[in-house]
Amino acid sequence: MSFSKPDRAKMLVDAAYDMLAEEGLDGLTIRAVLERTGLARRAFYESFSGKDDLVLAVFRQTLELAAQHFESEAERQLPDPLERLRYIVTAIVLGRGYLGEGAEVQRDRRGAALSREHMRLAESRPADLQAALDPLLDLIARQLNDGIASGRVRKADPDRLAMLVYNTVSNTVHTELLAEEGQPPDPARRTRLAEDIWEFCRRAIIA
Repeated sequence: MSFSKPDRAKMLVDAAYDMLAEEGLDGLTIRAVLERTGLARRAFYESFSGKDDLVLAVFRQTLELAAQHFESEAERQLPDPLERLRYIVTAIVLGRGYLGEGAEVQRDRRGAALSREHMRLAESRPADLQAALDPLLDLIARQLNDGIASGRVRKADPDRLAMLVYNTVSNTVHTELLAEEGQPPDPARRTRLAEDIWEFCRRAIIA
């Protein structure tokens, strides 16, 4: 069976996403991804120039899906922009949508792997990483813009505030995931962390 180039690219990204949950970064090699998908090496290099491009594609897909999920759930359930933003921040910390569904141990293993790559790519491929983050940052900025319009959020550049909120959340979550790597997840601890991060962000943005 032959596949189109977009189909092959998605197969490779999906395989890499699953392998990060199962084996972490150590198990994610181009050879292993090709074995998982049954595709030839040529098919890989027709879509990606190397492993970094594949990891960036995993980020893009993960964050696009997360942003779509958060937007759908928040706007369907919550009319208040601050409550929508709280939902998004909490979901990121708890790994709902952002790190995908599945067993918590696997979700955290993938999260730790992506955290390591996030920090590395922020230095080596900052523009490409920024492009991958844009869907989530845009979603956060829209909630902040609505909050400014309603008088609930202090007047400021919503894009700048969105970056500050995201960096606060993501850097804390990255540190937490790496510190807990290899240990059973503690849902109660993660819930408290989500509450603390949200309260910190709320106090920083309210009017």
